[in-house]
Amino acid sequence: MTNVPPALRGDLTRWCQEVQTGVYVGNFSARIRDLLWQRILKNIGSGEATMVYNAANELGYNIRTTRSDRKVVDFDGIPFLYRITDNNEEKTSHGFSEAARSHYAKRAKRTMLKSAKSNFVAIDIETTGLNDTDEITAIGAIKRDSDGSLDEFYRLIKIQKEVSKEAQELTGLNREILDADGTEFEDIVDEFLEFIDGCVIVGFNVNFDIGFLNRYLILYNRDVVNQKVIDLQAIAKKDSMFLDDYRLQTVLDNYDIENLKPHNALEDARATYELAKKLMEKRVLKF
Repeated sequence: MTNVPPALRGDLTRWCQEVQTGVYVGNFSARIRDLLWQRILKNIGSGEATMVYNAANELGYNIRTTRSDRKVVDFDGIPFLYRITDNNEEKTSHGFSEAARSHYAKRAKRTMLKSAKSNFVAIDIETTGLNDTDEITAIGAIKRDSDGSLDEFYRLIKIQKEVSKEAQELTGLNREILDADGTEFEDIVDEFLEFIDGCVIVGFNVNFDIGFLNRYLILYNRDVVNQKVIDLQAIAKKDSMFLDDYRLQTVLDNYDIENLKPHNALEDARATYELAKKLMEKRVLKF
């Protein structure tokens, strides 16, 4: 920002760090970003401001500006900053050639189409506790096929030991419920493996889920999971820094995703699927 009122500069330091005179850096949700931009427009006076922020395009960012000699032009989803000349013609002051811009736009479309056609499955499991000796109580999964259709998998699993008090409070599951409504893992393992076959697996802190699944697969003489596995928690940490924590609910709130029934394996898988979609739209998740 240049030539803006001191009050606005001071106001911005409530949300951002001023790393250099007139240059502010912050990390917040899209809603807060838009509100902040409206605040800048309202209080900028005769000054000028330019905002650059993360976006789901080939360059990975978008641009807003109040400068009278510049205009942001969208070229097939890619932003370019054009200089407005005295005779009101527009030309690029910096940046890519026409051929390069066309190349970037085509590559962006190819990447988006590839991700849109990729089979992937979001999984979540619930357990009797967090130790290696604990047991799986529920498996949930939401699968997107290459044609865009969705399918779901949900099973309660019979157990041999009691559910810990903490797990009961979170999931609402106990030994009695699982004895009545659960299925032996051996009876559903092949159905589950067929469900996830050929798919990229996504999950939140997914190594926990895969660790339990692989232990069960070995126990029942099946091959361990060998397809590509992506941890959305790790991607969210890079995409949205400085959250208070990176528990699933905190991350979902940050991306404006509703989870109707937290700690239910199917609903957690559904929320994880929605998170994957958001990260794909932002181009930080690619298959």
